[in-house]
Amino acid sequence: MAAIPELVGVGGPTLDSVKLLSRQPSFRVLRRWVLGILVLVLGALLLPWQQNVQAGGEVTALLPTDRPQEAYATVGGRIVEWYVQEGASVRAGDPIVALAEVKESYLDPRATERAGEQLRAKSAAVAGKRAKAAALAAQRVALDSAWVVARQKAENRVLQLTASLRAAQLEDSIARVQATRAEALFGEGLRSRAELETARQRAQRAAALALEVEAGLATARVERAGVEADYSEKAAKIDGDRSATLAEVSEGEAEVAKLATGAENLERRRDLLVVRAPRAGIVVRALRGGIGEIVKDGEPVASVQPAAPALAVALQVNARDVPLLRVGDQVRLEFAGWPALQFSGWPSVAVGTFGGRVAVVDQFASMDGTYRVLVEEDAADEPWPKELRLGSGARGWALLRNVTVGFELWRLMNGFPPAKSSPPMTEAGTAASSPSKGGASPAKGGKP
Repeated sequence: MAAIPELVGVGGPTLDSVKLLSRQPSFRVLRRWVLGILVLVLGALLLPWQQNVQAGGEVTALLPTDRPQEAYATVGGRIVEWYVQEGASVRAGDPIVALAEVKESYLDPRATERAGEQLRAKSAAVAGKRAKAAALAAQRVALDSAWVVARQKAENRVLQLTASLRAAQLEDSIARVQATRAEALFGEGLRSRAELETARQRAQRAAALALEVEAGLATARVERAGVEADYSEKAAKIDGDRSATLAEVSEGEAEVAKLATGAENLERRRDLLVVRAPRAGIVVRALRGGIGEIVKDGEPVASVQPAAPALAVALQVNARDVPLLRVGDQVRLEFAGWPALQFSGWPSVAVGTFGGRVAVVDQFASMDGTYRVLVEEDAADEPWPKELRLGSGARGWALLRNVTVGFELWRLMNGFPPAKSSPPMTEAGTAASSPSKGGASPAKGGKP
C-alpha cells in the first residue's frame, strides 16, 4: 500500500503504472471486449447493404376505370325508392334509386303527353302549309303554260292584222292613184262622170278599210300588252303567296323542332329520374339518406366499386428520390394487416412482403410535395393476397444498388441520395432484370 502514492504523481500515470495496470486481469478482459466490439463493428460496416427508397401509400386500382365510381343524379328530385342496398352487385345500367320531380314546370304527370299532342298538331299545320306551297307551285306552272298559249295567240293576231294593214294600205294607194287618173281623164273628156264617181268610191272604201285594219292592229297590240300585264299580275300574286307560305313552313318547322326537342327532353328527363349504375360492380356506399330526401342536380347518390379491379399500390415518394425510380424497377411491399418482417437493406431475409414493379411515375408533385408512384403486381413473384381492399395501407421499398453498410451510413450522415446503377442492357435493348453483382435476390412474399 506504500507504493500507491508513487503510482499517481502530479504529472499523471507513469510507464511503470501502466505496465502494472496491464497485468491486472480486469484490464485484459476489457481490452478483449473492446477489440471484439471493434472487430464486429468493422465487420458490420463491410457487410453488403442494398440501397432502397422507402415510401408509404395505399392500395388503389391500376386502371382509372377500376377505381370507385359515383352514380350521379343528372336531374334533381326527391328520393322515392331504393332498388339496391350497400354490398349489392349491380350490372352497368341497373337502377339504383328512383327520384320524383320537385320543379313546378315538370310536376304535371301528363306533361310528356301534352308535349306530344302539341308536336303532332304543329306538324299537321306545317304539312298543310307545305301542301299549299306545292299547290301554288303547280298553279304557277299552269299559269306559265296558259301564258305561253295566250301570248302566242295575241302575237299571231298582231302579225295577221299587220299583214292585213299592209294589204289595205297598198289597196288604198292603188285606189287613190286610179281616182286621180280618172279625174284627169274626165277633164280631158276621156272618162264619164259615172266612171269618175266609181273610182272615187273605190278610193274611199280602200281608205276606210285601211283605217279599220289599222285600228284593229292597235287593238291587237293593246290586247297583247294586256296578256303580258295579266300574266305578270297573276304570277306576282302566286309567287308572293308561295313565298309567304314557305316562310310560314320554315317558321312552323322551327317550332316543330323546338317542340320535338322539348318532348324529347321531357322523355329523357323522365328516364333520368332513375339513377343507374355507371358500370358493373358492387354498391359500396349509399351517399344519400332514405326516402323523401331531396337530391340536387349533379349530386352523387351512391358509390360503385368494380368487382375485380387490377390492384396497384400508390406510394408517395420524396421528391429527392423520384429521379432514381424508373418504370419496371423492383419494389418490395408490405400490406397493412399482413404480418411482415422487412430489413430494408437485406431483402433476402424479408418475411411476409410481396413483390411489385413500378408502373407509373407522376410527372408533377402532389400538394404535399411528394410524387405518386404506382406499383403493380410482379407476375414473376408470389401473387398478392386476394383479400386486399382499395384504400388499405401499404409500405414499399424500391431496391437499388448494393453497397456496404459503412458506405450507407456515410451517405446518410452526409444527406446524399441513394446511388442508382444502370442495369446492363440485353440484346433486345431492354434492361436485364438480374440483381447487381454481389447482391442478394429479393425474397418472395411470405418466404425468407
